[in-house]
Amino acid sequence: MLALILFLSFIILIFLGVPIAFSLGISSILYLMLADIPLSIVPQKMFAGINSFVLLCIPGFILAGNLMNASGITERIIAFTNNLFGHIRGGLGLANVGSSMGFAGISGTALADTASIGSVLIPAMKKQGYDADFSAALTSSSSTVGPIIPPSLPMIIVGTLASVSIGDLFLAGAIPGLLLGVSLMLMTYFISIKRNYPKGSKQPWSVIGKSFVDAFWAIMMVFIILYGILGGYFTPTEASIVAVIYAFVVGMFIYKELKIRDLPSILLRSMRSTASIMILVGLANLFGWILVSEHIPQLVANAILGISENKIIVILLINLLLLFVGAFMETIAALVILFPVLLPVATSVGMDPIHFGVMMVLNLIIGLSTPPVGVCLYVASSIGKVSIWQTTRALIPFLLVSLVVLLLVAFIPELTLFLPGLFD
Repeated sequence: MLALILFLSFIILIFLGVPIAFSLGISSILYLMLADIPLSIVPQKMFAGINSFVLLCIPGFILAGNLMNASGITERIIAFTNNLFGHIRGGLGLANVGSSMGFAGISGTALADTASIGSVLIPAMKKQGYDADFSAALTSSSSTVGPIIPPSLPMIIVGTLASVSIGDLFLAGAIPGLLLGVSLMLMTYFISIKRNYPKGSKQPWSVIGKSFVDAFWAIMMVFIILYGILGGYFTPTEASIVAVIYAFVVGMFIYKELKIRDLPSILLRSMRSTASIMILVGLANLFGWILVSEHIPQLVANAILGISENKIIVILLINLLLLFVGAFMETIAALVILFPVLLPVATSVGMDPIHFGVMMVLNLIIGLSTPPVGVCLYVASSIGKVSIWQTTRALIPFLLVSLVVLLLVAFIPELTLFLPGLFD
């Protein structure tokens, strides 16, 4: 009965528009009060949720991304991808996806991608004759590549929860991220041909080369992070500090667009983002502890395995559950709550924890572009000045492509495990 009250209160709060973190906290406190459990357990479980050395890398990567973004990296990546793809039919749309793939290695978050890339490219696409709903839908979809391509904040959460190598998870997300990006490009090209969207003039290789050099220093940050972690030179937390120093040096002395006067606002923005994530992780850990105490993980595992113990059926059921949850819940909260619940189910049918982690992250980030709670969908629609439902209709082809990639990742383990296997 108390577990039912917990879930009902949580769902009601979400539909009332209460932020996910506060919905988790309020419903958890209500449960504790009804169960006559001392509220002193709240700070204990919140602290336990964030008391991890690995999680210290989150503020570092957020700060590094903000420093690079303030250095004009968005415009440089867009210029390079537009010079590379602009001469193809729908080239600006292809540049949108390509920019998201490049920017993913800087921010690691889909929302930052949508806001940064979208604020530049959505107006530009509309001006060139692209439909507003298509521009917003494409930007929303392409931004979901961010949490897959390393460095990725959701992957850091998965590594913490599963006690697996962050470096291996970063590598495991590389091929699925590239596959998702290329698939979205193919769908963009197909729609652009069908609707006769514009194309630009072909740029000489000298122009393409110059724009690549401009974006090179930002793209190099990804390789420095991966090489450092996988080579054993530094931990993920130390890698985030190296990324901050690198971003500062590039922005201040190479791009020369980062100014000392910009630092206070960048630091404040980074602290706000970090605080919101940490509060969310802490309250989600409290919520998850209640689920464990109510034996919800065992009930879920028994329910899924009671339907079938066939690996294909179990993986499909897990994905259907996650797609439903992802449409209503923020990615990190869903990971903290559901990953410990579903991991035993996945491993019982032979899934590797790294494979399952990448599949779960990919599944949940699709929800960032789907109503009713898809934050990327809302941001892109706002920038494009179109309604949520117009963008949602235009999103359907890209959503189908994303689901196909999800199925490939789910049922072909080599897509995620090949690169980590090379470094074992």
